[in-house]
Amino acid sequence: MKLITRIAITALALLLVAKLSIGVTIEGLAPAIIAAIVLGVLNTLVRPLLIILTLPITLLTLGLFIIVINAGLFSLASVFVDGFIVDSFFAAILGSILVSIVSSIGNRFVD
Repeated sequence: MKLITRIAITALALLLVAKLSIGVTIEGLAPAIIAAIVLGVLNTLVRPLLIILTLPITLLTLGLFIIVINAGLFSLASVFVDGFIVDSFFAAILGSILVSIVSSIGNRFVD
């Protein structure tokens, strides 16, 4: 039940970010839910590997390179999901930051 709630919160965060006109477009509720699932899978499986592989540059930038990793995964999710469009890398950075903030706030209320 907790997993379904987290997916729903992430989907709502994606829909909210899409309404802000920052270069992220979602064409309905179904693509938002699928994008939330794909983001969850990518963050679970690919993100740890990328963090380990880019550890030297992450340490050199004092952890700020993780923002670039998150934006890359956000853009990668848009490649896999029809109806989820990210226009530019700047939109991916801003979108991933906003989705993280909104999801964290939403998950805090649920827990």
